[in-house]
Amino acid sequence: MAGETENLSLDPDTVTRGVESVFQDPSLAEYFVAEIEGEVVGSLMITREWSDWRAGLVWWIQSVYVHPDHRGQGVYSDLYRFIQQRVIADPRVRGVRLYVDRTNSRAQEVYSRLGMDGDHYVVFEWMEQPETT
Repeated sequence: MAGETENLSLDPDTVTRGVESVFQDPSLAEYFVAEIEGEVVGSLMITREWSDWRAGLVWWIQSVYVHPDHRGQGVYSDLYRFIQQRVIADPRVRGVRLYVDRTNSRAQEVYSRLGMDGDHYVVFEWMEQPETT
């Protein structure tokens, strides 16, 4: 996924530790997967941000991936709608956000079709460089 979206080749040991950390401490994040006939074809991760303005949680969608053979078939849309229904059902959660690489126009089109917009905030960041291979 990092190679496709950001042209990064990540260190497999670092990524493995990152994923395993979620299973060891579920307060960090939560993974959701989409399956077709028992095969995982898509996934995303949710992290949580506290919003004092809203006195509630905002869920961040991260690490979105749909297998290339299943893109354009509604896999992400189904995952998103599932997450959206969970947000609606939970009075502590106020909404959903995600960030997308500026050059990933295909993903931006999908997010727009699902009713999300990128008009409100611009995300700024500083990150240490990831360990790469």
